[in-house]
Amino acid sequence: MRKGAITQDAVLKAIAEYEKLGRSEFLAKYHFSEARSYLLLHKGREYDSKAIAGVAHKWDHGRALLPEEFSGGKDHAAAWLKRAGFEVKSVKNPDWSRDEIILACHLVMTNGWKGLDANDPRVVELSGLLQLMPIHAEADRNKKFRNPNGVARKTFDIATRHPEYRGKPTNGGALDVEVLHEFLARPTEMTEVAQLIRKGITAGDFQTLHLGDEEGLDDYSVPEGRLLMSRHKRRERNKGLRKKKIAAVIRQGGTLACEACGFDFEEVYGDRGSGYIECHHVVPLHEAGEGSTKLSDLALICANCHRMIHRCAPWPTPEELGNLIESRRDNVARIPAQRNVEVAEPAADQA
Repeated sequence: MRKGAITQDAVLKAIAEYEKLGRSEFLAKYHFSEARSYLLLHKGREYDSKAIAGVAHKWDHGRALLPEEFSGGKDHAAAWLKRAGFEVKSVKNPDWSRDEIILACHLVMTNGWKGLDANDPRVVELSGLLQLMPIHAEADRNKKFRNPNGVARKTFDIATRHPEYRGKPTNGGALDVEVLHEFLARPTEMTEVAQLIRKGITAGDFQTLHLGDEEGLDDYSVPEGRLLMSRHKRRERNKGLRKKKIAAVIRQGGTLACEACGFDFEEVYGDRGSGYIECHHVVPLHEAGEGSTKLSDLALICANCHRMIHRCAPWPTPEELGNLIESRRDNVARIPAQRNVEVAEPAADQA
């Protein structure tokens, strides 16, 4: 029996049994609790998605799944039901992302670090903007997703965590505090970040980002949020830009050696490494808009240095990382000597 291999017909039979027995008896019979994450929608009615998915297995495989054999989340029951052609909706809204909190925190800052009421026009406007964000899937949102009441509560969660607030904090989370401190430490930069996120959402620039495909993004230190980071990575993966940058460097007599550590893929790996190097966009996220990218905005670096640049904010430039490497050579014998890397600067060339 393969978990998740349920058919539409089996789901319909489980729904029919649910209707015949009633919710309480159906759940008790198969030892399920009420849905906490997702509900199955069918012909205007709602059903406990995990229980339905588990009982559907009985009709396809001879026995129902036990509750402890799978989860009711988006990777198990919800996904299985969707594959069978059914609509599934979230019971509760997803946690606030860093990008969303950045916008809310900016609003609180412009309001003198005070929370705002749900009927404030600025809260209503932000509510509409958050609903356009592509971070959370539609199936993960319920009808109250980021409504003005929820946005207003978040502004108070942030405001009551300000160091100068003397009352009792509301129910904010650790991420609220992190973003708040980023604004307190870098108000100008974080304001630019908030404005870029706003602009990108309004213009629809982020709608084409496939955030679910951003493998490894959790390993990056990105106070500026996921949307700007995803756009940054999309630029770095642009094959056309990378080819133009490589061609410009070679045309001016440079080599495809890492601008930070000097590593040359062809020198080490021979033909297998010929022509290979990664491309890093050196413009900080809070400055990089959606305009055209100059080739001088790009640096050619090895995979290790690329990862180390992104690993901890604030990100060092390739030159700064190179200086760090050089400063450690006297103490760490295994670090190879760094070659002088001539970096072409085709500033006038546009991608």
